[in-house]
Amino acid sequence: MSTPDEFADEVADVRSLNALAETWRTAPDGSRRFVPSFDPRSGGTSSRVLVLMQSPGPQTIAAAHAAICSEDNPGPTAAVFRAARIESGLARNAYLRWNLIPWELPGRVRPADIDEGRRALGTLLEVLPVLDAIVTYGTIALDGVMRNLTLDEHARLVPVIAAPHPSPANGRHRAEQHRRSVQALRLAARTRRV
Repeated sequence: MSTPDEFADEVADVRSLNALAETWRTAPDGSRRFVPSFDPRSGGTSSRVLVLMQSPGPQTIAAAHAAICSEDNPGPTAAVFRAARIESGLARNAYLRWNLIPWELPGRVRPADIDEGRRALGTLLEVLPVLDAIVTYGTIALDGVMRNLTLDEHARLVPVIAAPHPSPANGRHRAEQHRRSVQALRLAARTRRV
């Protein structure tokens, strides 16, 4: 896994996203919390597709200060997503991977976590001016996006495509999940703002 600054010059517009991530590292009560950095190999603020997962996974959290939200992270979820992304043809520099809830969750997802995450998402969407589509992975991410669209009076309407979360815990219909993930990413890659 790379540190956030290793590729800082590769995609300059990831710096502003990392500044935003730094604001989320301070919880509303003033305490500090873990939030990974953005992937410097992504499209940064020029991303056309936002890929939204639920929250940072255990291996991302274990990377501590070196953590980035990336398809290069170790672990099966990142590997399954990366395979689907490559098969879909979605270019790496055309998308940004992030989490609805950008910080580490100490336990189960609560409605308050989703609400705080959807407000963070609203802020993120403001700095993605050419966004054409959002692909959500899992029901938590989808719920957060829908809550953002329906609770924010000034929400920007962006097509949303939902896919099952690529976690190995969702393994009952793995082949179907892979097909759905590939198709969701293909559809997002083809979507263009009018």
